[in-house]
Amino acid sequence: MTLATREVRWGAGGRMIVDGVTLEAAPGRVLGLIGPNGSGKSSLLRLLCRLRNVASGVVTLNGNDIAGMPRRELARRLAFVEQQATTEIQLSVCDVVRLGRTPHRAALASWNQADEAAVNEALARVGLTERHDQFWHTLSGGERQRVHIARALAQEPSELILDEPTNHLDIQHQLSILSLVRRLGITCIMALHDLNLAAMFCDEIALLHDGRLQAAGAPEEVLTAEAIQRIFGVAVSIHDGASGRRHIEYLIETERRKQP
Repeated sequence: MTLATREVRWGAGGRMIVDGVTLEAAPGRVLGLIGPNGSGKSSLLRLLCRLRNVASGVVTLNGNDIAGMPRRELARRLAFVEQQATTEIQLSVCDVVRLGRTPHRAALASWNQADEAAVNEALARVGLTERHDQFWHTLSGGERQRVHIARALAQEPSELILDEPTNHLDIQHQLSILSLVRRLGITCIMALHDLNLAAMFCDEIALLHDGRLQAAGAPEEVLTAEAIQRIFGVAVSIHDGASGRRHIEYLIETERRKQP
């Protein structure tokens, strides 16, 4: 299925935060949203899964306006992973992942084998089968993020939306999480801050600034030195790595390291 926006607008406090964005996520591909803080990335993600309602324009899933879809049906197709979710309740890993089955279960329905199979498969896909009965709060930050991705996968979605999935994680866990996302084989849309990670793991990139779409396309088309200087205010040197992916070197940081 294809998730797309057409001239989508949304604002708050008298300010337009998402301003006329037209974008399409290709099936089975990873689309990265990049841009400075306040560029509208998180707000756009919430519009995509109808956590917020558009002021104008339309968000479509497989050509159908999501505004007219029942919430339960939409939740069966779209899964959303927030930046950092936490709870004070003593929950096990399987308790958290089981929450993803909610859209598939009728009110007061008993837990069944299909539900349990979906939970076990989701945990296996993120490499946490052995953590099934462990308390969620005892996990590392990277493991917690994997649990939240497993919870989303238990929804059996056709599209996965992630808001800064590597936020607050160390380099090893950042690479691990994004490698996992690429291996899932479903349509993914995720907001990222790190431009090199976006170049490394995204098939397409959309560059946002002040709520407007500045460019969209393959990483080598969007991540140019001119665009980064203009939008982020940082001078860079760009090289094509052995893998064919772009590598961005921040020249300001290089000069600073050379100083005595």
